[in-house]
Amino acid sequence: MPELTIFYDGGCPLCAAEIGHLEKLDKAKKMAFENIYAPLFSQRFPHINIKEADKVLHGQWRDGSIIYGLDVTYHSWALVGKGRFVAILRWPVFKQLAQLGYRFFARYRHRISALVTGKSRCEPCAIKDNVK
Repeated sequence: MPELTIFYDGGCPLCAAEIGHLEKLDKAKKMAFENIYAPLFSQRFPHINIKEADKVLHGQWRDGSIIYGLDVTYHSWALVGKGRFVAILRWPVFKQLAQLGYRFFARYRHRISALVTGKSRCEPCAIKDNVK
């Protein structure tokens, strides 16, 4: 059983790219990655509200406790041995600024993806459009 399960938007090109990178780095299989728009997601994870998970990244520890947003980001990178690269997210003053930046990114991630990758959505989005 993984230490941390990450519930992510598989239709967001930037989100999917980050998860893909984490998967490659997670040689010890400390994490599981679950696309919130995958078929049967709600049946498999009824305690995760898809609309809320679409707004803010959700993670679940092995003990069942839920973490959100930048806490998920920090812990996921720490689990693959890259915590030093995201340690700044834990610094008191920067943490507050990073939270504001994260909220902006989370809200506009599809638009930001379009600017960065040329795609605002990727193939799993057909599933997403059917869920809403």
